[in-house]
Amino acid sequence: MLAATAVIGFFGIAVVAPFTANDATADVQFQERIHQRFVPQAQDEDPVIDLSISPLVQVPQRAPAIARPIAVPKYTGGGSPAEWMTAAGIPESEWGYVDYVVTRESGWNPNATNARSGACGLEQALPCSKVPGNGYHPIDNLRWADGYAKARYGGWSGAYEFWISHNWW
Repeated sequence: MLAATAVIGFFGIAVVAPFTANDATADVQFQERIHQRFVPQAQDEDPVIDLSISPLVQVPQRAPAIARPIAVPKYTGGGSPAEWMTAAGIPESEWGYVDYVVTRESGWNPNATNARSGACGLEQALPCSKVPGNGYHPIDNLRWADGYAKARYGGWSGAYEFWISHNWW
């Protein structure tokens, strides 16, 4: 009985430790992070070509271009992680796990894109098109991620444990 209590106590501390602080600093940082409002950055404009200094050259006809995927528009709205998680239907009891994963995946930037893989959004969906709606919209991304976490890991605590072990999810 004592051994079982010790094991349960050990695992209870291991799972809860990231979400309990020795002092109030970690809790304050968590609360500030999930309530910080997202402010979209101005999109870079397309470069303007000055034709007066660029000679026009006739380009030979090319074969028809291969269809490219349609560009997904970046998120231009506002909000905070707490508002997004609430709107996505994620219970507040799971927010610590979600915060841990999202902070490492995108730093809570809904417009984050992995330059090598093309993974997008808060949870770095790959491909971006797997997210119903818009992969860059934080609520769409979190709804998709919530379903993914439940289906693959049994919930956010399982996703968190996997992330701890593998540095990805």
